[in-house]
Amino acid sequence: MIKRYDAGEYDVAVIGGGHAGIEAALASARLGCKTVMFTISLDWIGNMPCNPSIGGTAKGHLVRELDALGGEMGKAADANTLQSRMLNRGKGPAVYSLRAQIDRRAYSGYMKNAVEKQPGLDVKQAEIISIEKQDGVWKLCTRLGAVFSAKCAIIATGTFLGGRVYIGEVNYESGPDGNFPATELAVCLKNMGLPLRRFKTGTPARVARDSIDFSKLEVQPGDSVTEPFSYKTKHPIENKVVCHIGYTNDRTKEIILANLDRSPLYSGVIEGVGPRYCPSIEDKIVRFSDKQRHQMFIEPCGENTDEMYLQGMSSSLPEEVQIAFYRTMEGLENVKVMRNAYAIEYDCIDPSALYPTLELKEQKGLYGAGQFNGSSGYEEAAAQGLIAGINAARSVKGLPPVTLSRTSSYIGTLIDDLVTKGCMDPYRMMTSRSEYRLLLRQDNADERLMPIGHDIGLIDDETFGEMKKETELKLAEIKRINGVFLAPSEALNELLCDRGTAPVTSGINLADLIRRPQISYKDLAPFDKGRPVLPDRVCEKVEIEIKYEGYINRQIKQVEEMKRLEDKKIPADTDYDSIHGLRLEAKEKLNKIRPESIGRAGRISGVSPADISVLLVWLSGNGGDKND
Repeated sequence: MIKRYDAGEYDVAVIGGGHAGIEAALASARLGCKTVMFTISLDWIGNMPCNPSIGGTAKGHLVRELDALGGEMGKAADANTLQSRMLNRGKGPAVYSLRAQIDRRAYSGYMKNAVEKQPGLDVKQAEIISIEKQDGVWKLCTRLGAVFSAKCAIIATGTFLGGRVYIGEVNYESGPDGNFPATELAVCLKNMGLPLRRFKTGTPARVARDSIDFSKLEVQPGDSVTEPFSYKTKHPIENKVVCHIGYTNDRTKEIILANLDRSPLYSGVIEGVGPRYCPSIEDKIVRFSDKQRHQMFIEPCGENTDEMYLQGMSSSLPEEVQIAFYRTMEGLENVKVMRNAYAIEYDCIDPSALYPTLELKEQKGLYGAGQFNGSSGYEEAAAQGLIAGINAARSVKGLPPVTLSRTSSYIGTLIDDLVTKGCMDPYRMMTSRSEYRLLLRQDNADERLMPIGHDIGLIDDETFGEMKKETELKLAEIKRINGVFLAPSEALNELLCDRGTAPVTSGINLADLIRRPQISYKDLAPFDKGRPVLPDRVCEKVEIEIKYEGYINRQIKQVEEMKRLEDKKIPADTDYDSIHGLRLEAKEKLNKIRPESIGRAGRISGVSPADISVLLVWLSGNGGDKND
């Protein structure tokens, strides 16, 4: 029996040093709380056990929003970018998403330094094996017997909690990248009665650069003009590398299908539910059997390593089978595997057990963030970590919590989806999950969320003032453009015809020309003599808001209707079983989730529009009309 000893008192304790834990710990400390962050290994703070990239479709939105609220991920990504690309340029601005290939170890080093240098934050290498509440204070015990006290605690355990790795017939307890798993903590949380479940994710192999024949692969360069994630990044983002694209073939498919019985995914060994939108290669081969080939992206893990990442090729097949099917692909005929692919199973919580603040409903002062909450992805984890850290700190200080609505942000959508709808597989953010994606663009994340970040205390006055000035410039330019008329001219009509749109025969408003799909704000600069010199990001906002004005105004009306329903509050002590007319399933779901508003109640799976009508009638007869 290890002797326990008192190791110190803190306001907030964070369990985990991954992307969620980092943002939670930094936010808490920056808001003036004495904070401690525990990690199983100091060398793997901010690790990227899967794809060494930040951003991507919808995920780039999350990083921009994090930055606007005062998070660290955007700045860290900008400081360690290898290649930058804006995705979905061929589509509308609502789905433009920045993605950067990152130097994996450099990013980890940046984040390690960030938490080490943060005043008010202690960083400890220790495995937390138990957590319990005594006299209103959380007690966290390490494997070595140290007991830390904290007023609030945040669980950000990633895939470490009860982690088990699977490679063919072999499986063993492990965290990602060969780290120790958090096995005893998983048992402790189960014994506390937390509603845990098993999820599964996977990571592809890393292979040696000099064993790849790049001449047989497609080159994927970065953008010629790059953009940063962070509002505060002033230096240009440099593309230092190129990525490559390869493909599977019929022989690849044959080898995988011949060995499916050796895959723990198909033999029934793995119990956990895997990510729907990021399947393993064997899952792709089975589910999409009509496809002749599947893409593989070959991406560098860093400037100072020869490890290359095979994106799109995660697998849990035996090591020798992995090597065999990799070598069927053009360019990989002689490939050398440095780290084999594996699947990892882990414990997480049913997120419907959380408030929108990310505090557990049945455990006051205990918060969840990241993959512990059932999500997947670094960006989703970091977003939740920031919100959990903010709310834990505000709880300690006796301040009201901060929640973001789904009308305000992708972060709000992410958290609302998790805590209201729950998830049956690892949750991944996508632009299609937001009803208001034309309003929640990545280019206006600063305008939407920086006022909140400033009010909270995570955005400094100088940065906030700069953003406000740029917003004023944007509004002034939109007003000016709407008052400018261009006379028809040979040069103007030549431009219009070259762009495939009709020439003009009389004076035309500049804004009307910008609204034409074929014409950009930049195209009209030679004809717009009074145009001021503006920052590029202001020009981008001006064009988007003029070109999509009608659609934007339509979504604003939808938001106003949503807010009307969100303002109809439901008393916290409502006895749904006593409300006549509600269906049994609705009563069960409402009693479990306990939504604070009609708007949130309407988003619960199993609650129908008819149930909402019953609730509205019940509220009007019980004083609910006072909320209107």
